[in-house]
Amino acid sequence: MIAGFLFHKDISGYGNNMSNTQGEKLKLIRDSERLNRRELTDLVGIPYGSYANYELDKMKMSFEAGTKLFKHPRFRKYQNWFMYDEVDPAAGQIAPVLSQSGQEQIISAQSVKKSG
Repeated sequence: MIAGFLFHKDISGYGNNMSNTQGEKLKLIRDSERLNRRELTDLVGIPYGSYANYELDKMKMSFEAGTKLFKHPRFRKYQNWFMYDEVDPAAGQIAPVLSQSGQEQIISAQSVKKSG
């Protein structure tokens, strides 16, 4: 933990070469929110075809699309994880529950509660 930030690599045990692609991260976010592609795109105002290509890693998400996604209150909490592989739960920045880091965060939190 450095200056209040818990870095993704510290909680997941991943090496630097194991990070998720942009598309994988988008899918983890969507799945964690229990939305299908249509529901997500309708919610944030991104064209369905464009979003599908982002999620399939056929296109990189544009700045405008990223802004629409992460300005929405439901997805703002994933912004640091998506962009920097960092989480800061105290600041409301988390990893999706279904991501490897999200699973380990839950396990870690449960372990702390059991031992303390």
